[in-house]
This record gives sequence, structure tokens and C-alpha cells, in this order.
Amino acid sequence: MFRTLRFPIGLCIAILMAVLAIAVVAVTRINHNQAVTEIAKQNTLTESNMLASLLANAMLRNPNDTSLFSEIFQVVRENRHIGFAALYNTNDQIIAQYKREGWLSKENRLFLPSSPQETPFGVSQYQTIIVSHKTIGNSLDPSGHLILYVDAAETGYVSLSRYLLEQVSVILLIWLACTTLCFFVLNRFITSLASLRQFTQDVFESKDYALRSSLSAENEIGQLAQNINNLLETIEVELLINFEQNQTLIDQQETMSRLANFDSLTGLPNRQFVLDNLRLELARAKRNEEDLLLLFFDLDGFKGINDSLGHETGDLILIEVADRTQKLLRDGDLFARLGGDEFLVLPDRDVTPESAQRLANRLINAFEEPFELRGLSLTVGLSVGIAKASDARYDLSELMSNADLAMYRSKAKGRGSFTLFTPDMVESHKRKLHLANGIEKGITENEFVVYYQVKVNSSGVVIGVEALIRWQHPELGLVMPNEFIPIAEKGGKITAITRWMIKRVCIDMPALKQWGGRHLRASVNLSGHDLRNAALFDYIYSTFQAFDTNPENVEFEVTESAYLENFALSNKFFKRVGNMGCAIALDDFGTGYSSLSYLTQINIDTLKIDRQFVMEIQTSERSRLVTGAIIDLAKRLSLLVCAEGIENKEQWHYLMEHGCDHVQGFFFSKPVPLEDLLTTPTTIS
Repeated sequence: MFRTLRFPIGLCIAILMAVLAIAVVAVTRINHNQAVTEIAKQNTLTESNMLASLLANAMLRNPNDTSLFSEIFQVVRENRHIGFAALYNTNDQIIAQYKREGWLSKENRLFLPSSPQETPFGVSQYQTIIVSHKTIGNSLDPSGHLILYVDAAETGYVSLSRYLLEQVSVILLIWLACTTLCFFVLNRFITSLASLRQFTQDVFESKDYALRSSLSAENEIGQLAQNINNLLETIEVELLINFEQNQTLIDQQETMSRLANFDSLTGLPNRQFVLDNLRLELARAKRNEEDLLLLFFDLDGFKGINDSLGHETGDLILIEVADRTQKLLRDGDLFARLGGDEFLVLPDRDVTPESAQRLANRLINAFEEPFELRGLSLTVGLSVGIAKASDARYDLSELMSNADLAMYRSKAKGRGSFTLFTPDMVESHKRKLHLANGIEKGITENEFVVYYQVKVNSSGVVIGVEALIRWQHPELGLVMPNEFIPIAEKGGKITAITRWMIKRVCIDMPALKQWGGRHLRASVNLSGHDLRNAALFDYIYSTFQAFDTNPENVEFEVTESAYLENFALSNKFFKRVGNMGCAIALDDFGTGYSSLSYLTQINIDTLKIDRQFVMEIQTSERSRLVTGAIIDLAKRLSLLVCAEGIENKEQWHYLMEHGCDHVQGFFFSKPVPLEDLLTTPTTIS
């Protein structure tokens, strides 16, 4: 009913016009009544003057003729509005009167004056009754009084009814014309509003904010249409800006997605992308009871290229590696860069170990050809590790770890090779991790122990011992140094072990001297990491001071390769140690650098002949010649010579005959704990 504004507004207009017409009629009635009352008063006054004049003449001629007075009152009968007329003498007694039929009863006219004395002269009004009081004759000496009563309401009703009957058609015509005009104007406004409503509905349904309203007017509706157009223009501009910003955001999201999932250098999928895909592939393979193969490889020699030629050249190498590898793969094979020089290949089909080995061989062979970059011919190799999902129980982390283990096993084999993961590698790796994580605890809780191996001179007298460390692990038992020392060096914990050894030897030194004499010398091995530690000398000095150790009772041994890899630092360190009184021995001589010129530049006291020459003395002429040459060279340089690895009397006698100063080996004593050493003789026959 009220879905359009026409009906309620039209109804309101009709009611308003009706109320207006009624108001006009009411105002007209009020004005008409007032006018009728005034006319009635004038007419009453005229009637009073006329009757008073007639009665005055009659009373002047015949003052006592009441019948004449009554005839004169006949004139009053013709005026039906006069309800009562009376002629009073000077004593206020009625001489003649006229009373219209139906005039007010006595009870109903109590509000009217009842005598000439109560009635004011002239014309007066009591409610709707007009009263006229007129003197007869001279006002100073009147002969009587004339009083008329006229009903003004009856006069007004008759005239008003006649007036309304005359004007009702005019009022109706005016009401109809005004209502029609209002409806016409309203319809124009409503039509404009309906047009705007339809326009906004079209905009809402089409979502086309380029539409504009064609409505033009100077009134508020026209301004509303213009405001809507302005609003649509603003929305259109904002939508355009939002579209551009959304497009920018989409481009940025694509860029971020590309950066998040692809390597910016090679364009290959990165670690995050390949790990997410591997999780899905592993779940699918496990569900379908299939297997997956993973090839994990890094570049052999890449670090040297990166360090020597710069990272820019290294980046070019990585790009070439990615391109060369992709040419060997099939569509569907997943190839990704994990970071640094590490890459991963996930074959899509034919996941047998044989196919993976063939792919690994193709990869290795493809990198035998050098890279030609910036006028340089650079060669890098591959170390490949292969792992199966079934061996990792379809666990992503374990699969990656298995492939990594196999790859490092390839590096240990000599690089440029591939290794297929086997479960025993995990146990070996776990053992290494267990040892690496337990070193600090082992030092703190004194799980390490020192074994001593004697050194004897040509007479068989013990002149010193070599301190060798062992690890009495609470779970793994006795662990030899060739297993945990490389782990400690790789983990940066070798210096802590060295410091523990030096302190332990200083603690044992009084017992060693009491057993072997005050000139007995204990040898402690140092690694290349120790030589690079600037604080080691200060620790040695403070430890000697703390335990009152004579530096002349201590000898430090370092391998030939460790000394020369840190040549400047080694020379500086051993010069300070030598000045303090300690002896220095060069271990494993003859197995490292081929140049002997460094012997004239280093600060050492003893050359130690490696066990591999001693073992072959009895069987190899070449070994005998090399051993003799080393002894002769040491003598010419005024150095002592110590041979290790003596296992029989013949080797000992041969070395003594050729001038070797000291020897050690299982022939004399295996490495033993301090308490066992103290029970052995100090002379060996």
C-alpha cells in the first residue's frame, strides 16, 4: 500500500485541503455571525425608532387609547425575528405588548432584563438576544418606554444556511482545483524521484559506476541527482585506484610467492618449495605403497672457486650448474637448489636404485667438462647421495638426512662419486653425533683418560713418554682418539681437549719424574686448530705456573702438515714455547710436504719418522733408503730423530745402527694408564 510515496502524500494533501476548507467555512461562519449580529442591531434600532415615532404621535393625540397602541404593534408581527415588544408607561407598567408564539418561556429568559429600569437605553445584546430600549417622546420628560427583543441566532442561522448553500459549490470547486494542482506538482516530484530510484537500482544491479543520471532540475531533486552523479564519479575513481592498487598487490604477491618458492639466482625451486612438494609426494607414495628416490649433491671445489675468484664468479658457476643439470633431466623430474652449492633431484618415474645410479653417473660425467667463464676454464665435480623413501619410513626429515649422509660418504670416498644410502650409515652418524654432543660433558666429568707410551734411547732406557688421550665413554666404552679427535676438530672443541691434556700431564708430572727420573720428558700432541688459538700459550704458561711444572719436562708434537698450513703462526708459537724451555717435535715427517726448504726456517728439536717407513724397513729397500736419508738429514741439521711404530727387535737394531736417537712402539710398550706405567721397568733389554 505504501510502496510508493504517491498514496500517503496524496492522502495527506486531500486531508489537508479538506481541513483547510473546513477552516475556511468556520472562519466564514464566525465572520458571518458577527456581520449578521451588526445588521440585526441596526435593523432593531430602525424598528425601535419607527415604532417609537408612531407611538409618540399616538400618545400625544390619544394618551389613553390602548387599542390604537395595539394596532400600531401589528407592524411588529410582520417581522418574525422580533420575539417580544412592549410599551411601558412612566411607572414601568405595560400598556401594550406583542409576544411571538414560541418565544422564550419565563424560566428561559431569566438572563434578560425584566423592566425598563434594568434595560439600558439604546441597543444591547444578551447572548443571542438583541434588546432595544427607546423612550417615547422627549427624553427629558418621556411619556413611556418601548422595549424590543430580537433573536439574532435565528436571523444568523437562516442567512448562514443560505450563504453556505450558495458557496458550497464554489468551495468544492476550489478544493478540487487545489487538490488536483497539488497532485500534479506531487506527481512531477514523485516521477523525478522514481526516475532516480530506478537509476540507482540499475547502478546496483549492473555494478556499472560509469552510469550517470540524466535528470536535470534547479530544485533539490536536481541537486540530489547531481550529488548522486558526483558520488558515482568518486566511486568510479576510487574503484580505479583500488583496481590499480589490487593489481599492484597481486603483482607483489606473485613476486613474493616467486621469491618464497624459487631461487632468485638460478630460477629453480627453493628449499621451502621442494620440501612442501616432497611432503605431498611422500604421503602419496606411502598411501599407494610406492617408493621414491632422492638425489642430493653438492659441488666439489666450489668453495675454493668462491674464495679465490669471488662470489660473482661463484654465482655464474651455480647458474651454469643449474642449466647443465636441467638438460639431463626429464619432464616431471623435480630439480631444486637447497642453498649454497647444494642441489636436489626428485625423479618422477622409474625410481629403481639402478635408474638413480645411472642418473648419478650422467650427472657426474656431465661435470667432467670444465666451465668456460671470463676466459677461465673452471672444473667442479659432484658428490652425490641417493636415498630411498622406504628406508626413511616416508619421513621427510629422515629422508633428507639420509641423502645428506650418503652425499658426505661420497665426499669421504674421494669426491666425484655417488653413494646409495644404507641403514648402517645412520648408526655411524648417530654415533658421531653422540660423541660430538658428549665432548663437553666428558671434559667436565673427567671421562677422558691419558695413556702413556714410553720412548727409549739406543740403550733401552726410558727417556720420555708420549701422552695419548682415550675417552672412557659411559655408554660406548673406550673410544680411541682417531674416532673422536676429527669430530672435535670439526666441532671446534679440540682446544678444550688439548687444554685438558696439558693440565692432566702437569698433574701427572711429579709421578712421572719419580718413576722415570727428573729428566723424563712427556710429549703432548697439538693440532692445527691449537696453533691458531692465540690464547693457548698463555694457558700453557699459567698451567705450568699453577702446577710448578718445569717446561723442560714437556715436549709438544705437531704434524708436518699442521705446522706448515699455519707456518707463520706455528713459528711464532713454537719460538715462544721454545724460549720457555719446552721441546718441539715434528711428527709424521716425510708424509706431507715434498719440499724440504722449510726445515731451515722452523723451530724444532726432534724429527719423528712416520710408522709407514718403519713398517717397511725389512721388506722395502726404498723405505730403508728414505729412513736413512731422514736420519742423515736430521743429524746434519743437529736435530734428534725419533722413530715410531717399532714392533720387533730387527727394526730397533736397524734404526740404532743408522743413528736413530729415540724409538717407541708396541715392541717396548703399548699405551697404558699412568698406574700401569708406574709398575713397568724403566730399562728395556
